Amino acid sequence: MTSVVERLQGDGPVFSIEFFPPRDAVDEAVLWKSIRELEPLDPAYMSITYGAGGSSRDGTIRSIARVATETTLVPMAHLTAVNHSVAELRNVIGWYAAVGVRNILALRGDPPGDVYGDWVPHPDGLNYAEELVELVRSLGDFCVGVSAFPYGHPRSANLEADTEYLVRKLRAGADFAIAQLFFEPEDFLRLRDRVAATGCEALVIPGIMPLTTLRTLHTSIKLSGAPAPRRLLDRLEPLADDPKSFRSAGIDAVTELCERLIAEGVPDLHFYTFNRSKATREVVSRLGLVPARA
Repeated sequence: MTSVVERLQGDGPVFSIEFFPPRDAVDEAVLWKSIRELEPLDPAYMSITYGAGGSSRDGTIRSIARVATETTLVPMAHLTAVNHSVAELRNVIGWYAAVGVRNILALRGDPPGDVYGDWVPHPDGLNYAEELVELVRSLGDFCVGVSAFPYGHPRSANLEADTEYLVRKLRAGADFAIAQLFFEPEDFLRLRDRVAATGCEALVIPGIMPLTTLRTLHTSIKLSGAPAPRRLLDRLEPLADDPKSFRSAGIDAVTELCERLIAEGVPDLHFYTFNRSKATREVVSRLGLVPARA
């Protein structure tokens, strides 16, 4: 199966897409409608997030297997160390390999119920994402990605320490990193520069969320871990009671962000889709990233 890195070695920028696992049959229908609508646009790869234990984890495994066997998409499976023993992690990794999934995003994961809570490792598990990267690489010919944080992980003392932790994950065997949400091009570009300054040449990919509603704006702020810039709020908040105008302005703002990133040579724009396809299709079309046949 083609690796994520191979898909990013073309002459121009590409895009990729991320979904979350379905909770029930209705969610699954929505997910697969979006997957089928985005498939003809030939994204570089697609991923499905992973919940530690229970139906979310099982939904990820089931859905990523279906992508691998029933679509033309290149799948990347998420994997976290939360509530897993090493033996359980080995089992999941082996299962991914068995269905043909060779791309894994290796994440330590957040404490269940409180992303800012204290990390409590499984007694027979792992403590750090770099250990998970090493485990995945030891079990086969996988292409491995990790997470990155433009504003620093909430538990990092400062950006210098955060960069050190990121580079350790990359040097443990990861091929690329996907950045959490950010608001200004410079926020991502400074992250990329910090990694490059260490001598690490691994790819760093920006994570993008189309701003279609006030809710997606608030979600972006929460997930980024940083306040939105005043100029963006001034642009969008006055439109809170006009959903159509808010969506139009939000798509404009995200398209402008992506245009700047492309101008700075990013190889891939990774879109968080919320299991919907319309906004992502609109942005990538505006950016000229849609194949002519689509």
